[in-house]
Formats: sequence, C-alpha cells, structure tokens
Amino acid sequence: MHDDRTLVEARLRRVLDERIRPAVYPESVPLQVAVWHAPGEPVPVEEGLAAEPEPVEVGARWGAPWGTSWFRVTGTVPEAWAGRTVEALLDLGFDENMPGFQCEGLVYRPDGTPVKGLNPRNQWVRIGAPVAGGEEVVLHIEAASNPVILDYHPFLPTQLGDKETAGQESQYTLTRMDLAVFDESVWQLVMDLEVLGELMAELPVDSGRRHDILRAVERALDAVDLQDVNGTADRARAALTGVLSAPAVPSAHRISAVGHAHIDSAWLWPLRETVRKVARTTSNMTALIEDEPEFVFAMSQAQQWAWVKAHRPEVWARVKKAVAEGRFVPAGGMWVESDTNMPGSEAMARQFVHGKRFFLDEFGVDNEEAWLPDTFGFAAGLPQIIRAAGSKWLLTQKISWSQTNRFPHHTFQWEGIDGTRIFTHFPPVDTYNCSMKGSELAHAARNFKDKGRARHSLAPTGWGDGGGGTTREMVAKAARLGDLEGSAAVVWETPRAFFEKAEAEYPEPPVWVGELYLELHRATLTSQAKTKQGNRRSEHLLREAELWAATAAVRTGFPYPYEELDRIWKTVLLHQFHDILPGSSIAWVHREARATYERIAGELTGIVAAAQQALAGEGSRELVFNSAPHSRDGVPAGGAGAPRPPQGTRLSPRAAGGHVLDNGLLRVEIDARGLVVSAYDIGADRDTVAPGGAANLLQLHPDFPNMWDAWDVDAFYRNTVTDLTDVDEVSAGEDGISVRVTRSFGDSRVTQVLSLPPGERRLVVDTEVDWHETEKFLKLAFPLDLHAERYASETQFGHVYRPTHTNTSWEAAKFEACNHRFVHLEEPGWGVAVVNDSTYGHDVTRTVRTDGDRGTTTTVRVSLLRAPRFPDPETDQGVHRFRHALVPGASIADAVREGWRINLPERRLTGGQEVAPLVTVDDDAVVLTAVKLADDGSGDVVVRFHEAHGGRARATLTAGFEVAEVTVTDLLERPGGGAEPPVRDGERITVRLRPFELVTLRLRRA
Repeated sequence: MHDDRTLVEARLRRVLDERIRPAVYPESVPLQVAVWHAPGEPVPVEEGLAAEPEPVEVGARWGAPWGTSWFRVTGTVPEAWAGRTVEALLDLGFDENMPGFQCEGLVYRPDGTPVKGLNPRNQWVRIGAPVAGGEEVVLHIEAASNPVILDYHPFLPTQLGDKETAGQESQYTLTRMDLAVFDESVWQLVMDLEVLGELMAELPVDSGRRHDILRAVERALDAVDLQDVNGTADRARAALTGVLSAPAVPSAHRISAVGHAHIDSAWLWPLRETVRKVARTTSNMTALIEDEPEFVFAMSQAQQWAWVKAHRPEVWARVKKAVAEGRFVPAGGMWVESDTNMPGSEAMARQFVHGKRFFLDEFGVDNEEAWLPDTFGFAAGLPQIIRAAGSKWLLTQKISWSQTNRFPHHTFQWEGIDGTRIFTHFPPVDTYNCSMKGSELAHAARNFKDKGRARHSLAPTGWGDGGGGTTREMVAKAARLGDLEGSAAVVWETPRAFFEKAEAEYPEPPVWVGELYLELHRATLTSQAKTKQGNRRSEHLLREAELWAATAAVRTGFPYPYEELDRIWKTVLLHQFHDILPGSSIAWVHREARATYERIAGELTGIVAAAQQALAGEGSRELVFNSAPHSRDGVPAGGAGAPRPPQGTRLSPRAAGGHVLDNGLLRVEIDARGLVVSAYDIGADRDTVAPGGAANLLQLHPDFPNMWDAWDVDAFYRNTVTDLTDVDEVSAGEDGISVRVTRSFGDSRVTQVLSLPPGERRLVVDTEVDWHETEKFLKLAFPLDLHAERYASETQFGHVYRPTHTNTSWEAAKFEACNHRFVHLEEPGWGVAVVNDSTYGHDVTRTVRTDGDRGTTTTVRVSLLRAPRFPDPETDQGVHRFRHALVPGASIADAVREGWRINLPERRLTGGQEVAPLVTVDDDAVVLTAVKLADDGSGDVVVRFHEAHGGRARATLTAGFEVAEVTVTDLLERPGGGAEPPVRDGERITVRLRPFELVTLRLRRA
C-alpha cells in the first residue's frame, strides 16, 4: 500500500486550524464595552463596580504597566439563539503562548459575585446552556495589565519590573468582546482529533495502531463537510468511535493526573498581584469542579489559601465546599513552596508548622506529602524535617532541569543527614504545567526510569507559574486517555491516592543519600544580597524574641507576644518563597522585601528589648545577654551576666610592610596590599594560609550566563578572574587594634576592617562594598594550607559533606554550593572554619603545589555579590556590608559555635540582676534551636534541639522552672515525634540522640 501518512497528517493540521476550530463558535454578535482605569494600585471590588466607565472600542490600546482597568461589557442574547449554548468571548489582547505571564482578568456579576478568571487559555464565560433568547448580559472584568517581562527574546533587561520605572505606555490591544454560540459537537470533535493526532505522532511509524488511527482520522476528515462543519461534526465523530474505544494494553504506564496551578507567590509580578492571580485561578477551578465530576484539583501554599480567605470571601466559600467534597485538595503542608537550601533550621521547620496548622484549622486536613515541584534543589536536612512534621512523602520535578547529570530514579527513598528516609517521586512528565498533550504523556511513559518495578507516575496538570490552572480542554483529553490503546492510562486523583498506590507497588525502591543538588540556578545563592541578609537577620531576631519573651513570661509574667510572633513568622516564611529569597524576582519584589525586613527588624528588636528589660529589672549593673546556644565570655547560653574583661590584642608594624595582629592565640600578618599572608595558630604551631597565598583576597569574574541571568552562573565564569590587589589605603583602625583596608575597582569601592578579638582564635573580616558593577561576580578567597578530600557545610539541623575533588561529573557539577553559617575543613587533629553572618554561596577547590613542599592548597571562596540585569536591571547596586571570620584550629564543634556567635552578637543593657537561662544543656553537641512558649497559648515551654556535631550524644537538659510533665512532640507540638523517650529526674531531663537527630520537647509548667 502506498504511504500517504504525511499527507493525511498535514491535512489534519490544516483542517483543524482553518475549518473545525473556527466552527466551535459559528455565530457571534459584538458586546458593548466601556472601561474605567483605576488610578494607582488596585481598588476594592465595590469601587471598581461603582465607577463610571467610558465607552471603548475593540482594537483600542489599554493598560499601563501594572495598572488595573475595569471593563463593563453589555449585550443581549439574540432571540434566534434560543435553545443553544451561548458564551461570552472576552479577549483582552491575549497571546495564547503566555498563560500566566501577561494580562489577566477576573469576571464579576453586577452584584460583585466572582464568575471566573480570564487568561490566554481561558477566554470564555458561559452565559447559558441552553439560553431562552433575549437575556440581558452585564459582566464586569477587573483586568490587570501586567507587562510581559519574560518575552520571546528572554532575559533582556527591562524597566517594566517595577511600577516606579515602568512608565505609562499601554501594553495591550482589546481584541474581542463578543457573545457567541458554542457548538458542543464541534468542540468535542476538536478534542477527539487533537487526542488522536497527538497520540499518532508519538507511536512508531511502523506500528499498526498508528495506521489504524491514521485511517480513522482520514475517514473523519472525509465525513466533515468543510462548508458545513457544524452540521457534519457528529458524523465525523462517529468515524472515530472505534479507535477511541480501543483499550490500553495491560502493561500501559499509569498516570495520576492532579489538577494544579503552580502559582509563584512572587516572581515576574509583585506579591499583591499574586493575591489576585490566586483569586482568578481558584474561581476557575471551583467552577470546573462543578462542571466535571471526575476532576480533582490540588493547591499548595497555605499562604495562598489565606489570601483567598482574606480577600475573596465569595470564592473562599466555593473553595470550602469543594474541599469538603474532596475535590479541591490542600497539598504540601507548607506556608509557601519555599527555597529549601537557604532557610535556617527553625525557619524550615516553621514552613511546615504554619502550613500544616492552617490546613488542620480550616479543613481538618493533615497533609502527608511535601509538594515542591519548582524549588531549586533540596537540602540534605529536609527528610527529617518532613518526617518531624508528620509527613512522609515528597514530590518535585525540578531536578529534571539539571544541566549535566540525569537523575537515575523517578520513585525512590531519599535519605537525609540523620538517616531519615522519605518516599519521593519525580514526575517523569518533566513539567508541573502538563496540558495532557500526547507528547507529554508519551514522554512520561518513555522517560520513567523505574520500569519493570513500578508503573505509576504523577502529572501536575494545568497552567502554572503565573497561574490559570486546568482547562476544560485538559479534562476532555484526560477523559479520552483514561483507557486508550497506545497511550499511558490517565485517571484524576489526589496526591495522597497517588502516593498510596506508588508506595504499595514499590515497597523497596532505590535509595538516594544526601542533598538533591540542582545542577542549575546556582547563582540564586548570591543574587539580591539584601534579601538574603534580611532573611538571615529575621531568622535570628525571631530566635531572640521567642527566647527572651518566653524567659520573661515564665520569670516575670511578661505578656508573650503570640499574635505578633505568629504574624512575623508568616511574613518571613512568605519571603522564603523560591523566587524571593533566591533573588530571582523583579525589582518591585525585592524593593518591598527590603522595606519589609527593615520593619520586621524594628518590631522584633522592640520585643527583645522589652523582654530583656523585664528580666534585668531596674539597676545600674552592666549586663550582657547571650542569645546563642553556647556560653561565651562567662555568660551562659540563654542567660545574662556581667561581661568578662577581655585579654588584649596587639597591633604592630610588619617588617616587610603592612601590620601584624596578635592576641596570644593567633598572629595575623597583613601585607601592604591589605591581604592576609599569614594566620599563624600559635598553639598548633602551624600557619593557616597556604605558602605563597593570600587570604582576604577579593576576586572579580565576568558573569554573563547563557540563560537565566539572576538564577545561573555557568562554569566558564571561572576562566577569567581579576585579583583585586591594588589598594588605596592600608592603615590602623580607629580602635588601634584593627587594620582598615580600602580599594577601588571599576565603579566600585571596598572598605574592610580586619580585627582579632581578644581571647578568641578568629580573624574577623568586616567588608563594606559600594557596588556599581554590571554582569560581574565578586568573591572573597581564603587559600588554606590544608589537605582534605571533603568539607562540611552547615545545613538545616546539621551539616552535609561535599568533596573537594572533581573525580566525577556529579562532583564537578557542584562548583557553587550552599552553606548556612559555616564551612569547615579538617585534617586529623586540626581544621579551619570560615563563618559568615549573611552569605550562602561558596566554592571550594584544591590544588597541589608543584614547588616547595608539594602540599595541598584548599581554597574556600565566599560569594559576595553579583550584578545580573534580568529580571532586575539594577540588581544589588549600592552599599552592602558583610561579616566573615576565619577560625584556624577549628573543630566541627568550633565551627558550629562560631557560626552562631557571628549571627547572634551579644546585647548589653543595664539592670539590677543577672538572668539565669530558662533551659540549659550540658553538652555543646546538643544545640537548642528554639526556646518558646507553646503556640496554643497554654503557657507550656517548647524546646527544640538537635545533635550538631554528627555523632551520638547523651545530654541533660535542665529547666529553670518547676516541670510537671515532659512530652516528646512533633514540630506542631503534638504528642509523638518518634524520638527515644527522655528520662526525667525533677527538672533534669536526659536525652539520647543519634547523629543530627532533631527532638522537640514540651514542658508543662507546674
């Protein structure tokens, strides 16, 4: 038989595009349109509805960047349409290829009831099915003229990312405002042909099934009268019945479709616009649930649910009804889909505390899955946190974006640093925006790496990023794909139903140990330094506020600020969203974040000061409050006492030029260039700085990645480097015991102060950068005379080890990585820590010296600043301050302690009495990460701690108050948690911990 396959396939494409799809709406009449442009920020719905609009014609330009326009559309359904289905077609100027990334609208009835959202893939509003004819139609559209930031030529610098710089030029052209007859039969024919055409294209050319479909499609196209598509659509559909009813083979891959709209809580739009995006999407999804009995929709991020509740009560009522029916599913149990690399231990825990508690309080739903489809890699401490929150599953797909290595599993057990394992699934469809295309489902089936042992995968289905969700077209396609020969079999179900099936069929999946490192988006550890500093500072201020407020509440009756702390925690957690904290949002988002962090710092500082004054009482004694989890300078952890007089530090000239700092423990030589050429550990009799090397070396790289400017740094950036050794001035500091260094480069200026605290084995480097570079990457280098094949980086509730070598492509790909407060390297018996107060990105490399002693130089470089131009063209311009410390001779215990010290400086005030800690621990390996009052207002004291050194620990906690009962709890302060029960002797509580084990205790006061 002659092969006419390509001829029939080409015929299908043209007939669909030019004849059948246009016939879905065979008749239409224009609507009358009027518009009112709201001045400034969005107005309340009542104000928008009441405003007096001006007439406007289709074809008119509208919408200044970030503006809101209220359109009123009116018309009358023609009498001749009686008995037919009628829809309004409302095209604001959409580009169908940009759902979620451009203008959007929410349609209201005149009484203010939301109807549904409008977006490029959802432009219709049902008027009646059927209509009686003669109905008067009045609809209002709250239209957001969000500008397109990520355009067809992506990553071009634009001023559109902030309303303060975006200008007033209209962004869109009003394209269509009509009433139209909707022909259900033609629409169903379109769905039939799309499903079969897409399936056919994925089947082998020599398969019989492909040719069966080809011939059926040909018969259907023959049955369509191109001059009367509407009259012949049913006849064409009949020709397809046979191929659409052929069942899937028993071995077909099984796909659990979960309706979804991954909505970035901020990204190429500000937070306030996300509030409206969520309202539009939830309006559409509740309507789709009412129309489609099999459809199930899942939405994560409790913050977004809270926005609906607070801002759209009518939509919230519909959401609650759908949740009660099990059709609209709270997912993930986190406050937002946060970054998981940079949030600190307590913050990561509180993501689950606040997220799960919201869903429990509102719906009685206790999520058992973490849902993070778009987060940029996963820290190795996360499995324990998920389990401690009462959850046991994880879903993500972002690792499929890795540039170098393909992850070997789609379903597996992920083991964290403490040994906790979480059943994890990566959807092989490789997108969280599945649209039920044949190519997507075929890719999922082919791509699934666990064939032969498992056959289930999940597909988050719906337009995401900017929202929109699932469409009726996707639901129609899924219905046809439920049991169809040649395709994976599709069923709508909840995340829980999927995980239960997947876990049951795969009882012994493979295990992946350690972090899930994304080999992409590494620069998110550095971009937008002030956002990262705001996060770090807020986390530690929250620790202080809880600690001192709880101590003061128990000791003095100080009113514990439950509501304030709850609100501030939720604000900090929101800003840990995976496009805010990583620095990948538009300028508007980061401008607001800086202001928010400043406000939070003021509030928390006020709480700390009030609680500390209540504890100190009246008096003139100088007291030092120590918020860190380790004693220092004679002041106990979590207590306040008189400061210990420090030993002296000497500053003297260096013979070869420069200065020498010496405090009896360290002798640091700073040369005439302001570089540290020696950091001599006197007790260990060895130098820290590699021979011929210089620490405190600022290095500048060009930084122009191939894509994703704010997100990425590509390995080739290291091919070119400029060492900033030219110096403007090296002089003694104003205190006479420090060294001040200033340098200029490009359009920027750096001022550093190097100091050696008395009695401490650490060199403190305070760096101020007035940064005015573009597309540059600034690093601070410490070349160490130390041989180590691995190094430790702090992560949540412990640390993770990474190799210093690049034996494999997996190791080479980790050329930029995350740490929290410290990086630690060690030879047996001697190590070095580099600690920081606000940076995350770093790299560690090693070289062998070819001359002299042939020793190993291991270089730690801290990433300070970048200057990408997309999506914020002014990223990080301005003044920044960083504090780092080099700690020679440091054990891992020293690294932990010094990391806390640099982030929790002492606070001094006068009072009448010293303050004993509320809770003490007799082992420095056991670190208290939270001391607070229970969230339920009972007055119980909650203590959270973990083993921080990577070994086993037996520690005694002693409460500074009478304890009636001790309960091991989960993160939500509920009985349970899985830890070994403690042994109690009065106020002394003895616990045994595994390496990195996390424990939460609830202490009921007598």
